[in-house]
Amino acid sequence: MTNPDAGPPAGNPDGGCDLPDEAGLADVSQPRTVVGDGSPASCTGAAFVDAVAKGGVITFDCGPDPVTITLEETAKIVNDTGPEIVIDGGGKVTLSGGGEVRILYQNTCDEAQKWTTPMCNNQDHPRLTVQNLTFVDGQAAGEDPGGGGAIFVRGGRLKVINARFFNNRCDEVGPDVGGGAIRVFDQFDDQPVYVVNSTFGGLEDGLGNVCSNGGALSSIGVSYTVLNSLFVGNRAIGDGANPAQDGTPGGGSGGAIYNDGNTFTLSLCGVAITDNHANEGGGAIFFVSNDRSGTLRIDRSELRRNPSDGFETQGFPGIFVLADGDPLVTDSVIE
Repeated sequence: MTNPDAGPPAGNPDGGCDLPDEAGLADVSQPRTVVGDGSPASCTGAAFVDAVAKGGVITFDCGPDPVTITLEETAKIVNDTGPEIVIDGGGKVTLSGGGEVRILYQNTCDEAQKWTTPMCNNQDHPRLTVQNLTFVDGQAAGEDPGGGGAIFVRGGRLKVINARFFNNRCDEVGPDVGGGAIRVFDQFDDQPVYVVNSTFGGLEDGLGNVCSNGGALSSIGVSYTVLNSLFVGNRAIGDGANPAQDGTPGGGSGGAIYNDGNTFTLSLCGVAITDNHANEGGGAIFFVSNDRSGTLRIDRSELRRNPSDGFETQGFPGIFVLADGDPLVTDSVIE
């Protein structure tokens, strides 16, 4: 199993971009549930799954030292237990899927988790924040819906702050599946997913996140704002791109980030994307706005050594983009 101590700390140390108020840490001073009673042994996978089902603010009391909690089943959010759901590991908790299960699941259109509005794909809750946590060894291969080895979210909102993701995986092939670490559909009123001061992968073997597409992040029609974060050694390992070429299963694009759909944005500020790899297009970023209305913005960031074995956009190494014009690049290095 993955050793979280082998991975880099959360965030890009050279980031430095200012954060909007809504991208800040959530208040956890009044938790609904505290997992554990002060001892590592009390912080079990079952206790965490139960806490997530109850919703609200969740913190941990597992003793003074870092602890890894291994799940035997996916922790699933029940859609009427918010509206705010916060999971805060205090910088000492690692959640592990043990190489067997997805770690965390939110889906407002899943009847088993309760429908709470008539427009499940555009509702403002649950609003999920995960912060000060590490996610390792999540596995979503064969899951339906697919993708999101560590976290799958559909509907409501998602925010990720001060988090680390190592060796999370989803299906190895397929033209549409993606998100070794995180897969997102349908955010309320098309507001962005914030990923702040977080790390995906590392240079040591077994730290990178892996999927057919989008080794770290994947979505369809969803905007991301990624701030002061680090992507290293993530891989898109599918074969045949999208749509799948004849005789292939498809996939292989977006070594670090895969975004597809119509009108959406990917905004990076203070982000380092290095040493990621795609078997097909976009060793760093695959960004396709089908109606050419989407925009890709890269500010005060560096993208280095992100090979694309199949294709990329001329003049933008490691990136394949079809959007409303070229990427908007300021004060950044792409090489």
